[in-house]
Parts: sequence; C-alpha cells; structure tokens
Amino acid sequence: MATVTHNQTRRGRRVVLDDHLPVDHRLRRVYRGGAGLMGAFLVVFGVLGLIDRIGFFSTSGSMVMGLGSNGALSVASVLVGGLLLAGAVIGGNTASTVNIIVAVAFLAAGFASLAVLDSRFNVFAFHLQNVVFSFVTGLLLMTFGMYGRVSGSLPHDNPYWQSRHPRS
Repeated sequence: MATVTHNQTRRGRRVVLDDHLPVDHRLRRVYRGGAGLMGAFLVVFGVLGLIDRIGFFSTSGSMVMGLGSNGALSVASVLVGGLLLAGAVIGGNTASTVNIIVAVAFLAAGFASLAVLDSRFNVFAFHLQNVVFSFVTGLLLMTFGMYGRVSGSLPHDNPYWQSRHPRS
C-alpha cells in the first residue's frame, strides 16, 4: 500500500493523511495493553449477562460481576469490548485513539446514567456501581490512550513532541 506524503499531490490538491502522528514502538504496549484488558473485561461481562438471559430493556436488570445489567447493556458491552480488542490487535496510534474515544463515551455514559438512575429511562439497568465503574473505566482508558502522547512536559526524544516541533 503506497502512502501519500505532504509533497505529493492528487488532482492539484494536497493530500494529507495521518502521517503527522508518530508510531512509537515503546508506547504501543501501553495503548494495546489498556485496550486489551478493558476490552476483555467488557466482553466477559457482556457474555455473562447474555448467558443470564436477562430481559433486554429491563430497568431492574440483574447483577453480573457486581454490576447491574440487562440484555441491552450486555450486547453494548460485547460490542464496545470487541472494538477495544480490535484496537489492541491493530495497535499503535489506532489503539490510542480508540482508547480515547471509548473513554469519552464511558464518561458521557456515566453522567447520562447518573441522570436517569432509578427512573423508567434507565434502559441499561444501571446501578450506582455501574456509574462508578463507567467513570473509573473512562478515566483508565483516557490514561491508557493519552499516556506519553499528551503532556506539558514531554521529553524532547518523545515522538509526539518531535512531531509537534519539527526541525526546520
């Protein structure tokens, strides 16, 4: 597969891909490990919830691994866990980006579920433990995704610092 650089053009327009993001072999273990661990946990949680045959949109749900669950949450957990595992398999910047995006989704889900806790709109049968789990998982995934990528004091040999400060 040929890559397009900044100097090549196609039909007179400059084509720029994500080649400004460095691929750092030392940090990919953090991105992949975080995505893999969290993805595996979510898949196991979702499969156990599906095996339990809980009502799909039951607002009371059932307890699975200490967390409230229903069929919808189980399916969502398997899908999101699969996405994280796919990011872990691909690795590199993809794993980092997937971690960050899923982290934001978990934090948003935590706030949304906190708003509908103990109401008929609680379609994922969340309990307070689920809210705390969403926040903790979101923060962990954010840490895994941004590790070595975002900081005010990155060392000068860090590839992300180098990509932001090209030598002229």
